[in-house]
Amino acid sequence: MNNSTTPSPTLGPLTFQPLFRRALWGGTRLASLLNKGSGHLGDCSESWEIVDLDDNQSVVNAGPWSGWTLRQLVQEQGKALLGRHAPRDTFPLLLKFLDATRPLSLQVHPDATTAARHAPDCHSKTEAWIILATQPGSRLWVGLEPGTTSDQLTTALAENNIDCCVTSFEPAVGQCVVVPAGTIHAIGEGIVLAEIQQSSDTTYRLYDWGRTDTDGTPRRVDLQRGLEAIHFDAAPIVTSPPAPANPTQPVHLVDRREFQVVQHHISGPTSLNNDDRCRILTAIDGTGSLETNDDRIDLTTGQTVLIPAAVQAIRLDSSNGMTLLDCHLP
Repeated sequence: MNNSTTPSPTLGPLTFQPLFRRALWGGTRLASLLNKGSGHLGDCSESWEIVDLDDNQSVVNAGPWSGWTLRQLVQEQGKALLGRHAPRDTFPLLLKFLDATRPLSLQVHPDATTAARHAPDCHSKTEAWIILATQPGSRLWVGLEPGTTSDQLTTALAENNIDCCVTSFEPAVGQCVVVPAGTIHAIGEGIVLAEIQQSSDTTYRLYDWGRTDTDGTPRRVDLQRGLEAIHFDAAPIVTSPPAPANPTQPVHLVDRREFQVVQHHISGPTSLNNDDRCRILTAIDGTGSLETNDDRIDLTTGQTVLIPAAVQAIRLDSSNGMTLLDCHLP
């Protein structure tokens, strides 16, 4: 793309090519449940829908802005894209889908203070999970049992006995789980979820279920920095009940200073008025359409559209019912 060439149309709804990730715990349900054509990746673990990290960039895949990266849009069309949250150097949120056929490592993401102490280019990472599919016995590990100390956790990790220190539960489809920075956590097997997070990929692995790399060596853990990042005095995580499948009103799943998430169930024509902010709209169930004054996009399960702040009004419609996640800054 010629960076000096700026399209003449105003900035409208944007769709991007997903970035597919592979890990030993990935599977095939991003394709079967969310229509993600991950090509040769039969064990696709993640689909990054919206991302602006240095080596990983969402690229517009259609329309007059085709070929532009999200970073370029932020830096060259910042006011039109981000509205009242401009100016920024990078896009502040990352949205992805995950398919866990085996448990992910037990890990922690740092808060801003800890991240800055470890490296200038590290950033805070609070995230939230919206559970899309489970299987019997699926579990999430989130947060520490009250009163757990660093020494007790270190001993538990060494003795392969994390359940004595780390809280776990069986999630339900439709449930939203908020994981603040500094919270120890792991996603168990059989779970497909959507994740919205601060734009960071800083992760400290504390425990990996005894797994090894392809050459037989244990996978790397970062116990020292991980323990430094954990908030041992944090209150226990309070899990929310699953959102109703067909709510008549928007359901506010997350309301934090890092980001907000609202769930909409669309059944028939619906208007969504923008308020000078950028929104990530993701269809997690059903099909429908999205229209503005100049654009129309047909939506299917698993599709994500970025709505720039310059778009003032959005018309949504579905004849058979569609559930959307609406993720944005406060």
